[in-house]
Amino acid sequence: MAGIELRSTAFNDEAPIPGRYAREGENVSPPLTWSSPPPGTEELVLMCEDPDAPSGTFLHWLVTGIDPSSRGVDAGALPAGGTPHTNGFGDRGWDGPRPPAGDPAHRYFFRLYALPEPVGLPERASAAEVHRAVDRHGLASGTLVGLHQR
Repeated sequence: MAGIELRSTAFNDEAPIPGRYAREGENVSPPLTWSSPPPGTEELVLMCEDPDAPSGTFLHWLVTGIDPSSRGVDAGALPAGGTPHTNGFGDRGWDGPRPPAGDPAHRYFFRLYALPEPVGLPERASAAEVHRAVDRHGLASGTLVGLHQR
């Protein structure tokens, strides 16, 4: 799959995510920017997952239907044209990091996928379901990893 550059002005790749974006903080989604997806992109999908969660990979954010002409999203906002899905906490939209107190830093993978057609995901999709749907059909992707511990 081709690459998309995914960045945040709030934190660098492999660096701590500021507490403002955590569930115990203000719980707002971080600002993100991305490079242009390849020609033929009809939809962008954005997700954030924690593969270090005790019960298995935990989905913190899933947004489908993002306008492929968009180049980012402001803190606390919904990407242009995007539809938020239910996350692992049972809420619609973003819920930030909240690893168990005392755990080593968890890794939070922000992933953006460029797709040639709209993806059909259930409202309460798991991270595994998202990967199965986008990994087969994706044109390009980008990843940004943030760290957080309590």
